[in-house]
Amino acid sequence: MGRDFGWLWRAYAVSTLGTYVALDAFPMIAILALHVSEAQVSLIAAVGGAMGALLAVPLGPWVEFRRKRPLMIHADLVRFLVLMTVPTAYALDVLTYYQLLVVTVVVAAADIVFVGASGAHLKGLVAPDQLTTANGKFESVLWVSAAVGPPLGGGMIGLLGPVVTTVSNAVSYLLSALGIRMIKAPEPAPPQRKHANVGLGEGWRAIARDPGLRRFFASNVLASALIMATGPLLAFLMLRELGFTALEYGLALGISCLGGIVGARMSRPLARRFGQRTILLGFGVARTLWLTGLAFVGPGVTGLLVVIAVEITMITCIGTFTPVFATYRLERAPHDALARVLTAWTISSRAAIAVLTALWGLLASVTSVRIAIGIAGALMLLTSLLLPWRRQNWESTESASANDVTTAAT
Repeated sequence: MGRDFGWLWRAYAVSTLGTYVALDAFPMIAILALHVSEAQVSLIAAVGGAMGALLAVPLGPWVEFRRKRPLMIHADLVRFLVLMTVPTAYALDVLTYYQLLVVTVVVAAADIVFVGASGAHLKGLVAPDQLTTANGKFESVLWVSAAVGPPLGGGMIGLLGPVVTTVSNAVSYLLSALGIRMIKAPEPAPPQRKHANVGLGEGWRAIARDPGLRRFFASNVLASALIMATGPLLAFLMLRELGFTALEYGLALGISCLGGIVGARMSRPLARRFGQRTILLGFGVARTLWLTGLAFVGPGVTGLLVVIAVEITMITCIGTFTPVFATYRLERAPHDALARVLTAWTISSRAAIAVLTALWGLLASVTSVRIAIGIAGALMLLTSLLLPWRRQNWESTESASANDVTTAAT
């Protein structure tokens, strides 16, 4: 797909691998080094997501009307610098739980800026008919990294201590910034600000005006939040209550992510054969069926196999769904509000994750970790009801999609 896309792909690959090597790094540091409770573990994700989303609200319009490539580089550099404060403080024996909270907030805000800029940048870098291919390549990288990263990170933590993966994650962002800097293609001019009072609200309004985007927004935000809310609880269940090692925990998640590679590879052929609507609705339902199984994880080899079986099936469905949906969203969003749509979407998702993570941490503390995961799984099933099932929604959006792609290409 060209030299410039190759550099973007490499930058994404190295930063994604760094992220998954450091998957759950802060919860692990909190559990293994700072010895916090299950509620405090969930609070790290909750506060970071909520405050990061709040800080990102005024940044949405700022991202929209600026060139995206410099913003992506700066977001990478901010994440590198702030993450490096964690191993520095740990080495000096001054690391605290509150520092982890602050670092999580800053990284979350930089993440949102990067996501908002990168989607619009990708749409300007590749042709419209290559978007699904590009998104499929990114999705494959994500799941390869998710398969390799957690076992590697668990082994590194076991050998070198709880903060080593944070160092590798920080360095990966530095390498990503260097890779993006190597892209030479001229970047399309950003949309012009039509009047002084243009805010992030236009992103949410654009989502609300489109029936398909509106319903996918409700379904995806809730589904993602429920999945992510159970993440710290699963870590607590496996590491604290069931006595699995960090390596075993990472290995279970890493093997499960092989399903994402399979799903990403299948997404484009399946979409070509059965159509975008069939894949999005079919796998939009299929991804909701498995989360409850994590409530039945037990000790030993059997428990690991249960985690792997549940996760690999769910992740295969997600891996098939996501590239097709990412293309659908890029096609549907108005060209002059694309960065704001992506930023608004990401802020909403991060805020929902933060709220539900905090609530599920509280729910686990007053009931049990297993009951909290089981309730999340039951609610996950209901998210399929929010999908755009009425065909007239698709007919209206497909017509608008063709017009928007033509406008963007022109």
